Amino acid sequence: MRLQETTKELLLYLATAGLLVVATTSPYFLVSLAKRYLEEQNLSPEKKRARNVAQALASAKRSRLIILNENGGKFTVELSERGRRKIKELEFQDLKIPTPPKWDKKWRLVIFDIPETKRGKLARQALVEKLRLLGFVLLQKSVWAHPYPCENEVRLVAENFGVSRFIHIVVAESISNDAKLYSRFNP
Repeated sequence: MRLQETTKELLLYLATAGLLVVATTSPYFLVSLAKRYLEEQNLSPEKKRARNVAQALASAKRSRLIILNENGGKFTVELSERGRRKIKELEFQDLKIPTPPKWDKKWRLVIFDIPETKRGKLARQALVEKLRLLGFVLLQKSVWAHPYPCENEVRLVAENFGVSRFIHIVVAESISNDAKLYSRFNP
């Protein structure tokens, strides 16, 4: 399922805020919720923007990504279990390795040996593609290098593909013949 940008922002907001509450007796409570969200985000609650957020809320509700509850004139919005899984998926898709202001002159090597089963081959292909997207450089078969701290990101990727036990992360101060790495990263 592909999410519109407003729905994605709303889900990410709910993931950090935890719960959105608004008191209203209006039948247009989604617009009231939208206005509350816009106020908390320090955005102007103009009609068009509030309508877009209300539509995003309605879409997320239809997709069962959020749970809307009413209790005595107060409406609450929270992420459903499905919504929490979607947030993890979005975070995984947007995963990036931050570039520190100064390089610590250490290389991070990701080394893996994933079994050649049908599932293992698919996991290996997915892992290699994600490492490539994260900016890693192939040193040799099953050995990838990156200059910046990335241990948490690699662990997240490995867990996501179910291959954590086959992956090792090495922090090295030097690598012979590293001219290719220097030219690629220019740290």
